[in-house]
Amino acid sequence: MTDTADVIVIGAGVQGASLAFHLASRGARVVVVERSVSGAGATGRSSGLVRVYYDLLAEAKLAWVSYQWFGDWDARVGGACGFMRTGFLWIEPASLADRLRANSASHRALGVDSRVVGPAEIRDIAPALEVGEEIAAYEPESGYADPSMTASSFLAAARDRGARLMAGTEVTSIPVSGGRVTGIRSSRGDVDAPVVVDAAGAWARGVAALAGLDIPVDVWRHDTGYLGLTDAVARPIPVVIDNSRGMYFRPEGSDLLLVGLEDGSEMGGSPDRETVTANPDFRATAAERLVQRVPGLAESTFRSAHAGQDGLTPDQRAILGQAGPDGFYLDCGHSGTGFKTAPAVGLGMAELILDGAATSVDISPFDPGRFAENRPLVGEHGEELIWR
Repeated sequence: MTDTADVIVIGAGVQGASLAFHLASRGARVVVVERSVSGAGATGRSSGLVRVYYDLLAEAKLAWVSYQWFGDWDARVGGACGFMRTGFLWIEPASLADRLRANSASHRALGVDSRVVGPAEIRDIAPALEVGEEIAAYEPESGYADPSMTASSFLAAARDRGARLMAGTEVTSIPVSGGRVTGIRSSRGDVDAPVVVDAAGAWARGVAALAGLDIPVDVWRHDTGYLGLTDAVARPIPVVIDNSRGMYFRPEGSDLLLVGLEDGSEMGGSPDRETVTANPDFRATAAERLVQRVPGLAESTFRSAHAGQDGLTPDQRAILGQAGPDGFYLDCGHSGTGFKTAPAVGLGMAELILDGAATSVDISPFDPGRFAENRPLVGEHGEELIWR
C-alpha cells in the first residue's frame, strides 16, 4: 500500500527539519526522507554561528528573524538549541571601513544591536586578540548554537505535530505526471504527495536531477578543527570572523577553540566521499593564522580536524522556491551559511508552499530563476564572495 502525505521533504538537516516543523505546525501532513540520520551532512559539520552581519541585506533580514528564534527557543520550538551568547566580531582592515560601517548601519535599522568598534575597543571585547589598524562590526548579543541539537529539536517538535521521519531511506526517483510531481519512490517504499522539497544539502543537485531538473549547486568541501585552550589565552573569546586573515573562530565550551578557513575550499567532487579527515595543509595554515591573531595560542595543540560538505551556488547564496515540475521546491544551495537562517527560511518556505507566497519573511531574492536570468545576488556594499 502506497503511503501518502501533503508534503515530502528530502533531507533531515537543519533546513529540512525547520521546514518540517513549520509545515507541521500549520497542520500539513509531512514526511521527511533522510538517506542517513538527521544532521549527518552539512548540519553535523556546521560551525553553528548565530550572527546577523551580512553584506547582503536580504540575508541579514533572514538571520535577524532567525536570531530571535534561537534566543527564545524553548518557547517557540521546545527542547534546546545550545545557543550561547558570546558576542560576535567581524574584523576588516581599516581600508574597508566604509563598507563595514554601511553594513552595520543597515543592520541597526533592522533593530540589531550592532556597532562599529576600533582597535582599542576590540582589545577590550576580546583581550586575547592582537589587533593592528583594523575595524570591526560588533554584535554583543550574538554567538553560536549546537547545529545537531537544533535540527533534532526541530524534528522532535515536527513529529510531535504529526510529521513522520523515514531515516536510512534513499530516494530513487521522483515521478512526474502531467507536469507535476506525484511523490517519491524510495529504498523503503513509495510515498505519494503533490509537493516534494529538495533540502538535500550537498546531494541537492542529484535529487533535483531525479525530477528532471539541473540546478547550479556544486559540492563544496570545507575544513574545520578544534584546538585546546590554555590559561595563556585571555578570556572572554567571542565568535570572530577575521576577514583580514581569511578565517573564523569561536569558543567551544570553556577549553576548546573551533577554527575554519575561508580560502582553500575544494569545489566539486562527490558528496559521498569521507569527511573524517581534513586537508593535509589545514592544520599548519590555520595554526599560523591563529597565532598571528591570538598569540596566546602558541602553546596550544590541535585536538582534531575534519571536513564538511554543503551545496554551493555561483553567488554563494541559497536557492529557495518552486522550480521545474509543478510542486517541486528547492531549499538548498545554502553554501555553508544556512544554519543561522534555518528558522526563518523554514517559516518562509512553509508559507510559500501552503499559501502561495511568503509573508512573514522575504525569500523572493533567492528565487531559483535568478541564475538563468543572470541576476546573481551581490552584496550592497562591495564584499567579495566568502569561500575561495
